[in-house]
Amino acid sequence: MVFRSPVDRALPDLLADERGALTQQLDFHRATLLHKLDGLDEADLRRPMTPSGLSLLGLVKHLTAAEHGWFLETYAGQPAGPVAPEAEFLVAPTERVDELVTSYLDTCDRARAVVAAGGLDDVVRTGWNQSINLRAILVHMIEETARHNGHADLIREALDGVTGA
Repeated sequence: MVFRSPVDRALPDLLADERGALTQQLDFHRATLLHKLDGLDEADLRRPMTPSGLSLLGLVKHLTAAEHGWFLETYAGQPAGPVAPEAEFLVAPTERVDELVTSYLDTCDRARAVVAAGGLDDVVRTGWNQSINLRAILVHMIEETARHNGHADLIREALDGVTGA
C-alpha cells in the first residue's frame, strides 16, 4: 500500500503575530515531514538508509518522541513517553506505519493544546535543571523538525529521486 499524507500543508502567515508565526511555522514543518513520505510504499518507508539504520519512519518516530519530550513532559509535566531514547530512530518490524503516523499526529495535537493554553514567557525546568520558556521550546522544535526534514529530503532523493519541498 502506498502512503498518502493525512494532512494538508498550509503556508504560514508571513504577517502573523509572534505566537502565530511560531506555531504556524512548526505546523508547516510537521506537515512537511509527512509530505516527504507521500507516495512511498511500506518497504521504502522502513528502508534503513544510513549505517545507523535511519529511515523515514524512524524520523517520524523520533519527532514523536521529541514533541512528547519537550511539550508534554518538559513543559506540561506529563509522564514520560513510551519511546526509549535509544530506540527513537529505529523502527521494529512489529511497528505499523499507520500506528506510527497516528501517534505522531496525536502527539502533535496534544502539543498544540498545551501550547495554546500556555504563555510564551512561561518558564519550566528541563531534566538537566536548566530554565527554558515556551518560546524557546517552540523555536527548538521548529529547528528540530526542519533539520530532520532535511534528512528526509536526502533519504527521499536516495530512494526514488524525488526532490523539493
